[in-house]
Amino acid sequence: MNFAMQTEGAKSAGELDPVAEFAQGVELLKNGYPQKALVYLRRALECDKRNPYYLSFLGLSIARAERKWDEAVELCEAAIQRKRGEIQFHLNLADVYAAAGRRENALYTLDKALQSLGKDKRLRNARSKLGKRSTPVLPFLAREHFLNRELGKLRHRALKRLRKEDA
Repeated sequence: MNFAMQTEGAKSAGELDPVAEFAQGVELLKNGYPQKALVYLRRALECDKRNPYYLSFLGLSIARAERKWDEAVELCEAAIQRKRGEIQFHLNLADVYAAAGRRENALYTLDKALQSLGKDKRLRNARSKLGKRSTPVLPFLAREHFLNRELGKLRHRALKRLRKEDA
């Protein structure tokens, strides 16, 4: 009887619910906490190493938190290999490429997904965000210069606010 109670207690404390771990990880990732999301997503993947959802979102989290681009790309591509029709996997891979500064790879990924999966709204939106870039606010400075980056963010927020007011 004592052994049965110990086994049951160890079982409930030692077993993880990979779906709950995954959901918590995605929520943290969505809210801008990729480092915290890593813990949950890694635990979910350890429970089911072949689950393409766990692979893809772990790849995205690794890219955002640790900037390990090759590992992140590998995980996202493995997810796509397992389930090609899942649009979110293509979006995650494009996001990893974009974060790594590999804009052309991101565009290629989205174009290929649009071609094979159809004209999905999420894919089109992601493609349009990557496809157009405004001119630098201060054209005599490099696009990467901190003034252009910060002023560009400010311009973006102002234009976004103006579009909301017009709607």
